[in-house]
Amino acid sequence: MPLIPEEPQIHESAQGPRATPASGRTAPTPRPVPGPRPAAPSRPGRPGPLRPAPPVQRTPRDAAAQPGPSGPAAGAVAPAAPQIQLIPASAEGALDAAEEAVDLLLESGRAPGDVLVITTGEQHPWAAHELSFGETSYWSQHDAGDDVFYTDATVADRAASRPVVVVAVNGGAEAAAVSALSSAHSRATALLIVCGDPQRINSVLGTSV
Repeated sequence: MPLIPEEPQIHESAQGPRATPASGRTAPTPRPVPGPRPAAPSRPGRPGPLRPAPPVQRTPRDAAAQPGPSGPAAGAVAPAAPQIQLIPASAEGALDAAEEAVDLLLESGRAPGDVLVITTGEQHPWAAHELSFGETSYWSQHDAGDDVFYTDATVADRAASRPVVVVAVNGGAEAAAVSALSSAHSRATALLIVCGDPQRINSVLGTSV
């Protein structure tokens, strides 16, 4: 806010003599009201005193715009862990359970490109069929992100993140299950569905799902 110059000061010499009533005297007759007094000329090179500007009132928006202390940005939120759902199934029935889960996801409105399916044992028939045309063609479909993508634990690290990851624990070595669950958990941004034997899954995870 710009500074406001003080009004010119009125000097006593310009006000005329002051009447001091003497003790014991009667009050003097009223004098006529004098006309407007001229303001005292300001001294050259000596501007009158300046009135300080009032303090600036900071609005909440201004306050939010001020830089805070060094460190992580205010309001920064760490990525949330995906919700985990467990569908009990035997090793032989895990792939079928995963297929049913995918069907329910699509029926509920999920886009096919939102879903990644990982197997720990035998490959899903779709993956086996597409790999017969070569890995380049197979992974180009993954990169396009237009449809549900099926892969197995041995190459799941190559897959990108998707909102929903479904894991079918349909056999394979313990290391394959560990790798599949680790890859799935790091790639699911919203929902992780695990189909298989609950005891084996909990043993692999080291905790209850």
